[in-house]
Amino acid sequence: MLRPAIAVAIAAALVATSGCSWFRKDNALYAQAPQDRPLEVPPDLDLPDTSSAMAVPRSGATSVTRSGMAAPAAQQSAGSGFTVAADRDQVFERIEALLAATEGVTVVGKAQLLGTYDIDAGDSKFLVRVTRVDAGTHVSAVDPRGLPATGADAVRVIEALRAGLSQ
Repeated sequence: MLRPAIAVAIAAALVATSGCSWFRKDNALYAQAPQDRPLEVPPDLDLPDTSSAMAVPRSGATSVTRSGMAAPAAQQSAGSGFTVAADRDQVFERIEALLAATEGVTVVGKAQLLGTYDIDAGDSKFLVRVTRVDAGTHVSAVDPRGLPATGADAVRVIEALRAGLSQ
């Protein structure tokens, strides 16, 4: 007698917990796929706070990444660079031979895409940078800090390049 009562109790428990629709509560929001559910955004999060944003100039704005931006500052410092009226790629190719012919100069590396030669001259290490500008191509020496290189070795290399490219 006890066995049939236990079997009926177990069967009733299985039916009750098996997901039968009699015992399940439906919620329409959870029936949808997660990506289809409505998204609630608090009102203060609709737009970003722009009260402390920097004002963008409206007239004459140009990109600061333009390749000719750094050349005018380099042209102002004496001995740090010069401009050649020729194509950048042609000047870059000619500079390699001129650097190899300059005494005491070792080319450690070059990056044609960037327009730079990594140079060791005497006790100095600097870059020779070849940049396209409106007047042609600007050749300059840049120290490791990114400033115009004005040391004696850098001036000597730039003067040798100026003489070689003027021919």
